[in-house]
Amino acid sequence: MIALDANVLVRYLAQDDARQSAIANRLIEKTLSASNRGFVSLVALLETVRVMESRYGADAQTVSEILADLLDASSLEVQDAQAVRSALQPYRRGGVDLHDCLIVALAAQRSARVVTFDAKAARRLGMELAR
Repeated sequence: MIALDANVLVRYLAQDDARQSAIANRLIEKTLSASNRGFVSLVALLETVRVMESRYGADAQTVSEILADLLDASSLEVQDAQAVRSALQPYRRGGVDLHDCLIVALAAQRSARVVTFDAKAARRLGMELAR
């Protein structure tokens, strides 16, 4: 198994650097397979989302489609894939950050409540305000 860094995922998705994108393409499309999967950690996934949003202006709908494709790729194993899928639902509707959605989804898997100082996230995602 090969773990993929966010910069490899970004080069693959953005196709913005001819040399590095070609390497990322070869790695993801030719080297990885269902029997030799690439691992995408939550850290790499969230960093990829941050770059796609901030540098490339991708909106929640576009990012959700990208992540759904990564989750469905037989050649990739996304860490905590079920939580990521759950997090995509509120994120896709907009107005919330994916990392907050993921915090809630991971907590739900553990029957834990999320406590926050972020009133907007609490209101939109059902978190509990810290008092």
